[in-house]
Amino acid sequence: MVEVNQQLPEPVPESGLSIAEAARRTGVSAHTLRYYERAGLVVSPVGRTHGGRRRYREFDLQWIHICTRLRATGMPIRGIRRYAELVAAGRGNEDQRLDLLESHQDQVLARIAELQENLKLITHKVDVYRGRLAAGDADRLWAPARTPADR
Repeated sequence: MVEVNQQLPEPVPESGLSIAEAARRTGVSAHTLRYYERAGLVVSPVGRTHGGRRRYREFDLQWIHICTRLRATGMPIRGIRRYAELVAAGRGNEDQRLDLLESHQDQVLARIAELQENLKLITHKVDVYRGRLAAGDADRLWAPARTPADR
């Protein structure tokens, strides 16, 4: 069994969802859904009608959710593809999946730490501007020196 376990707000009909319905439910475009298939990011083939139209099952939507979250946190397509390959291969490679996810987790945590440091500077600057505006001396805030040619 695959590790997809997020509950969707509405149950997916047994017949599945069209690509337009799947796009609406997942928040990604139909083009992106097709791209995920072409790029090897899905772990099992998306079902098709007798006429060849895609039909997405609950599992497909849950997997797409995982892919979009991994992309949103900066995982490269090749990393998601590798993860999908490992999941599709089935049991026996859980340690490789864990390594891949832990590596990505470390990268996300480092990015969060970097963002928090950047936010500290921005928060400080906001506080300075608010204080100077409240004190009525905002015109004394730092500004680049102008040369006579700029005037």
